[in-house]
Amino acid sequence: METLTPQPSSAFASGGTPFMSAADLASYAASIKSARALREREGLDRADKAQAELIKRLSETVELTPEKVQEITATLLHRLRVAAEQGRKELQVMRFPNALCTDGARAINNVEADWPETLTGRPRQAFEFWRDRLQPSGYGLRAMIVDWPHGMPGDVAFFLTWDAPQP
Repeated sequence: METLTPQPSSAFASGGTPFMSAADLASYAASIKSARALREREGLDRADKAQAELIKRLSETVELTPEKVQEITATLLHRLRVAAEQGRKELQVMRFPNALCTDGARAINNVEADWPETLTGRPRQAFEFWRDRLQPSGYGLRAMIVDWPHGMPGDVAFFLTWDAPQP
């Protein structure tokens, strides 16, 4: 007859694997939570770094050589044609962080008449491009907040608008 030796209460009967006590489980849960928070923080740090790099890049104006103007115009015309073929009456042409407005996009959010004066960098160039080259051809420009992180104004977008021909 075989004698059974009792297993310690801290081991599973099926394989001798130690059983996790309540204190061990709480410690494990805390370490998992801490690891998740660290990953989230690292992700936010990467996002903040990417946002800062974007702001820096868009703060610097582009030299508008005749070749660059032709490239911008050709790309824009293609996108406008596609939008018109789809029956749309507007096209988002730029999106940028509100940090590129001197007032954090407050004037845009409040639809103030002098909102263009708050623009800096490439958004300012885009507005001037529209004003000088596209507005005379009948295109409108609408600026609006398109992102509301934590209930606060975030990114701004420019939309080119046009009226459909009347039958």
